[in-house]
Amino acid sequence: MIYLDNAATTRPSEGALARAEHYLTQCFYNPSALYHGGIEAHRMITDARRVLLSCIADSSSYDLIFTSCGTEADNQAIFGAGRRGNVVTTAGEHAAVYESCKELKNRGVEPRFAPLRADGSVDVVALLSLVDDKTSLVSVIHVSNETGAVNDIAAIAKLVKQKNPRTVFHSDGVQAFGKIPVRLTKEIDLYTVSAHKIGALKGTGALFRRKTCGTLPPYLYGGGQEGGMRSGTENVFGISCFRYAAEEKFATLAQDGSRLADVKELMWQQLDHKLFSRISPSDGSPYILTVSARGKRGEALQRMLWDKDVAVGTGSACNSKKPHSRVLEACGYEDDVLSGILRVSFSPRTTEEDVRIAAEAMNEAARQFGGL
Repeated sequence: MIYLDNAATTRPSEGALARAEHYLTQCFYNPSALYHGGIEAHRMITDARRVLLSCIADSSSYDLIFTSCGTEADNQAIFGAGRRGNVVTTAGEHAAVYESCKELKNRGVEPRFAPLRADGSVDVVALLSLVDDKTSLVSVIHVSNETGAVNDIAAIAKLVKQKNPRTVFHSDGVQAFGKIPVRLTKEIDLYTVSAHKIGALKGTGALFRRKTCGTLPPYLYGGGQEGGMRSGTENVFGISCFRYAAEEKFATLAQDGSRLADVKELMWQQLDHKLFSRISPSDGSPYILTVSARGKRGEALQRMLWDKDVAVGTGSACNSKKPHSRVLEACGYEDDVLSGILRVSFSPRTTEEDVRIAAEAMNEAARQFGGL
């Protein structure tokens, strides 16, 4: 099987799993326990927090809250910081942010959605026009999970703060962390990441929080774990896998990004341009190529490709029950384009041979579709 749906989830790193096994089979203790085993587990969490912070932030300026997933981290950011006035976000957000912002309306906070450009990036001028003196939070996705378009969150956050210094700025960095160069600037207050997108396990995420961004209330109450910010016994094994997978990813981030940028372009070159049109921008994430087989059905093509031992996506796995991508619809595409969407997403494991075989399978499936 050639697996090219890495934006949905990644195969766990064997190296990270092997290094973390100790915290599954031996040091399985509750990290809140005060005997030696619990202290060892707690020390590992402290070390993991330090390592993950060092990947993209200065630990003197940021702390990190471990969560169960990226969705929980997004929810904590939105509901914790967006408690008054209005909240500004984009039409291109992952469902974890988009649906949370819609829910804010039921809580007396006005959600405002900035429009997108054709490649899935936000219209920055339009976004800034929505920010006013009552804006409590702005949330802008870093890398679009639908198209791979990259928003310049450092520049956007700076512009937001110039307009309203009290506004908290959040970004969903799930498709950016460990894949493109990231360094959190002083204007970025909250940043969401997820373990299973970089070769670790499902069930672990994190929220980076600038220490000076103001009070962020707990999302889960109970025993006071994570400095009182997220109660519940920590997922020691998952956190250890996250730490070791991140160390692997960031050690080769630049090399992987450069190689996969070429792999992505090779994939596009190998596709039949009479059958497929390109949605993803050339300057987007090297990990995502979204195309459309106009007039065909992406779900049917996806199943045909699975039968050919090729796994690709049709957009966000979190929106798989909807007929069309909400995000791509907001980009302005017509139904015949939206129906034929396929998202190909890569990992450092992806080879040029994988891409050549997968592209030919995609071409064959698209040609065969009309005969079904």
